[in-house]
Amino acid sequence: MSTEKTTLQRGLRSRHIRFIALGSAIGTGLFYGSSEAIQAGGPAVLLAYLIGGGAVFLVLRSLGEMAVNHPTAGSFGEYATRHLGRLAGFTTGWTFAFEMVIVCIADITALGVYMGFWFPDVPRWIWLLAAIGVIGILNLFPVKVFGELEFWLSLVKIVAICAMIVAGLALLVLGIGGGGTHVGVSNLWDNGGFFAHGVQGFVLSFAVVMFAFGGTEIIGVTAGEAENPEKTIPSAVNSIPLRIVLFYVLTLAVIMSLNPWQEIGSDASPFVQIFAGLGIKSAAAVLNVVVVAAALSAINSDIFAAGRVMYGMAERRQAPSVMRRLSRNGVPTLTVGIMIGSLLLGVVLNYLIPDRVFLIISSIATFATVWVWLMILATQYAARRKMSREEVAGLAYKVPFWPYGQIVAMVFMAAVLVLLAFSASTRIALIVGAVWLALLSVVHFLWVRPRSAAPAAAENAPAEARENAGA
Repeated sequence: MSTEKTTLQRGLRSRHIRFIALGSAIGTGLFYGSSEAIQAGGPAVLLAYLIGGGAVFLVLRSLGEMAVNHPTAGSFGEYATRHLGRLAGFTTGWTFAFEMVIVCIADITALGVYMGFWFPDVPRWIWLLAAIGVIGILNLFPVKVFGELEFWLSLVKIVAICAMIVAGLALLVLGIGGGGTHVGVSNLWDNGGFFAHGVQGFVLSFAVVMFAFGGTEIIGVTAGEAENPEKTIPSAVNSIPLRIVLFYVLTLAVIMSLNPWQEIGSDASPFVQIFAGLGIKSAAAVLNVVVVAAALSAINSDIFAAGRVMYGMAERRQAPSVMRRLSRNGVPTLTVGIMIGSLLLGVVLNYLIPDRVFLIISSIATFATVWVWLMILATQYAARRKMSREEVAGLAYKVPFWPYGQIVAMVFMAAVLVLLAFSASTRIALIVGAVWLALLSVVHFLWVRPRSAAPAAAENAPAEARENAGA
């Protein structure tokens, strides 16, 4: 390990940051979790993705304003500490790390499901162990290597999604089907209507939909290692609306047009199911390669982000100081190791409860994700209210619709948390979330606050001694 002179390296360029955000946002939530969202809300889930995406855009614009104004490795954890207090910063930072652990377990669970397409008789946990080893090694390389790898992995996903949309539209125009499956845009309203499960199903689908956008806040974390955060962060954030429409709404609209939504199950990726059901086996196999790469990419991004946030928290004395140690390449190896170790829990869960693990894990991830977003919105709101008119005018990247957009977004995020209580399968997320926040509060008061007070007392001691000597 290096000494404290080694710091995180600013080796991420604009295209790296844009595609790192893509790597986290376009992953399991779209390629696998979308099947759960479709079953919950029917075709109306398209509207849910639009609304949820709009709320997430406001979150990212709020984060972008703070990240451009003050780029740091600690990101929203440090911003919350500064504007909402130490307890808020501590819970926000560690909840994000917790979110990344849970999302990684969901991603690696989906990876095991994908591999079942080719090897249905091989236990899922074997693939998980292999993936953990590969990803662990990748995260020990310098950040520039990581950014380049993530760029190409994400590029594969984008090209594949665009190709799938084009191929799907061609099948719709030509009316080509297979296996007795009806193909046509009318599938969006003929099978029980657009709101097939009524308003209730539409509303409840948000609990799954919001999971899909989890990890987009990584954009703020990358600011600490961006070469030019004033340009790279706004560029990445501003591309979010287009990605939401193209990669979520349009893609899922094509999928549900190619096949009645009731026939989309959770035993494989919906992308693979559609083309396999249409009898196009080669396309299904190619897409399965893509979704495997997507899962690896998402896990890679999440490990990167969690490690950097824990590093920033260690700098603020909100985590053990050993987490500040960096390799010669400027990589926080211990925090990467912690994330890899946490993924082994995913192996155990997939061995014990393979059929139920994804829904349970994704609902817990939704709680952690939405809580972090809520804190980002509250932090930016508090920060802006403390600014003078001159300071606001000097902001290089301002959040839109201030302040009403932020207030509406905060209410929306709080409502999503409440929704988790209305389903037996997601209610456990509230229980786990409440226990997690209570545990963090206890740790803060018993360990973090005394550690933070000690340096302040040491700094004040010499001054007091000089005053007493003078007296």
